[in-house]
Amino acid sequence: MPESRKRKKPAEPAFVKREVVQAPSPTWWAPTLSTLMVLGLVWVVVTYLFRGSIPIPGIGNWNLAIGFGMIMAGFLMTMRWR
Repeated sequence: MPESRKRKKPAEPAFVKREVVQAPSPTWWAPTLSTLMVLGLVWVVVTYLFRGSIPIPGIGNWNLAIGFGMIMAGFLMTMRWR
């Protein structure tokens, strides 16, 4: 009986480790994110201490939303920091 042809295995792709070169962050990035987080924390603490009457009078507990918004903006900036 004739011998069947042997199938060639498909060539495995050579996995090339690609190095992605990312540009460093601008020099103002780290100070800005740090300032946002600290300013947001101070904003929230002042709002609690003065029961919402300052930093912006008349908006009450929305002062907390502003403070937490600044903190979140700072944390979101940390994800893009290189």
